[in-house]
Amino acid sequence: MARADKGRKVSYDEIERSREMRYGKNYKWIALSNTTLGALMAAINGTILIISLPAVFNGLGVNPLVPSNIALLLWLLLGYMLVSGVVVVTIGRLSDMFGRVRLYNLGFAIFTIGSIALYISSLYITGVSGAISLIILRLFQAIGGGFLMANGVAILTDAFPSNERGKAIGFNQIAAVGGSILGLILGGLLSIFDWHLIFLVNVPIGIIGTIWAYVALHEIATIRKGQRFDIAGNVSFGAGILLVLIALTYAILPYKTYSMGWRSPIVYIPMAIGIALLILFIFVERRSRDPMFRLSLFKIRAFSFGNLSLLLAGIARGGLQFMIIIWLQAIWLPLHGVPFSQTPFQSAILMLPLLIGFIILGPTAGYLSDRYGARVFSTVGMVINGIGFLALILLPVDFGYATLAAILFILGVGQGLFASPNTTAIMNSVPPEQRGAASGMRATLTSISLIFSIAIFFTVLIVGMSHTLSTTLYNGLISEGLPVSESLRVASLPPTSALFAGLIGYNPMRYLINSSVLASLPQSNSTYITGTKFFPELISSPFHNGIGDVMVIGSVMAFIAAIASAFRGKRYIHGEGAGDTGKV
Repeated sequence: MARADKGRKVSYDEIERSREMRYGKNYKWIALSNTTLGALMAAINGTILIISLPAVFNGLGVNPLVPSNIALLLWLLLGYMLVSGVVVVTIGRLSDMFGRVRLYNLGFAIFTIGSIALYISSLYITGVSGAISLIILRLFQAIGGGFLMANGVAILTDAFPSNERGKAIGFNQIAAVGGSILGLILGGLLSIFDWHLIFLVNVPIGIIGTIWAYVALHEIATIRKGQRFDIAGNVSFGAGILLVLIALTYAILPYKTYSMGWRSPIVYIPMAIGIALLILFIFVERRSRDPMFRLSLFKIRAFSFGNLSLLLAGIARGGLQFMIIIWLQAIWLPLHGVPFSQTPFQSAILMLPLLIGFIILGPTAGYLSDRYGARVFSTVGMVINGIGFLALILLPVDFGYATLAAILFILGVGQGLFASPNTTAIMNSVPPEQRGAASGMRATLTSISLIFSIAIFFTVLIVGMSHTLSTTLYNGLISEGLPVSESLRVASLPPTSALFAGLIGYNPMRYLINSSVLASLPQSNSTYITGTKFFPELISSPFHNGIGDVMVIGSVMAFIAAIASAFRGKRYIHGEGAGDTGKV
């Protein structure tokens, strides 16, 4: 906390009046609206492809169910999150050195240029080359997203007094969660008209946001001169995280005769090197004069336990959306007569209770945490999430939607109670000059927790399915009159392919069974096999075996996150002398 010349502590009101005199009374709301626009744009971009993938691959002329093309599908889905998660800590440190607003503006511009390039590429490059081009441009776009992620919350923390930050961050995070659901809906709608438009939808937002950020945002943070960029720390951390995340990404793909890739050298070699680099990073940072990230911040209880609960909560809920979407698209909606081509958009609509629960509790929890601290709200939120996961275990495969809607709403409430108070407590606990790096670390943990979650959830689900999937598929195909040789070939479908088929709204039976074999069957049999119910009925039992184990892991992670949140200590704001000392 700054002090006057005579040693008098500066009050909240004086700090706020100083802000208003220098930047205008409404500056904090300008910062909130602009960063919220950035969060909305980045969130839409993160999910719009999930629903649009069938249209994208059809438009490019690439079959995503071909084993060699599954990696393309995976990189389109996860590449953006992987790169943005790796670069945000480095960007956060650069922001502390050169200015958060300056790099935030740059992020808006990079993101917008990437969106325009993606649209042009989608128009003129097709086939596998087109898919690779989209992947590369998404990775470039992710760098812009990293600039936005690393600086948005730090800019809000600078602009708002400590007694209003929770409310502001609550609204900002509603845009992030709402954007993820809106991206699913927009992806479904735009794919119907013209799939190229999914890459263009962010361009108007990006242009407006870039100009507005450049004109309206001001650098409030004090930039310390003479700081050096920690090259060794950034390289060891960035390369280490990247290699670990790449290994986790390829671990969920089939390898040779194995249903997953954990035995593949492209998994265990990068994993080992990545872990070694992260260990090296710790030693490098302890010796650096100007470290990329000050490990001493972890001595602050609110910071260390806040980030630990953030990581655990992210692992608990990160892959949940994918699991529910697969459940809806591959099984529940087809069993209720919805054509596979329409299941992606329908599943987006059915996910809305999760958003509604978050919208109701997000700003409210943020506002209350400004007054009473984060511990109670974040802890209760994670307990509610753990209960929600346990409730999902009890759902039958063919459930009543009202029951699922109620559980999704409860999960949204739990996430709303946790997110804003926890983020505010983390940002309040660090010195102002470290907010960029702290925000980057928080964003990195958010991103890597999502990829960790997807890797863990898919691994558990695939292991659970692999025990019975082949036998179930074989028996089902034989019962419909397919020859033994064809039944054996189709029954060898890897669980990963079956799951991704559901995720992107494909009926794999239509593409896997030889057309001449289908033509030789009675019309009623071939119609049933390629219809909406045959494949979902076959995989429902293997899927249920695996999804129960997934939800157990989710509940355990959520409850451990609740325990970590409870250990964060009393309300602590750096420099204000409030609450306890904040030390671990």
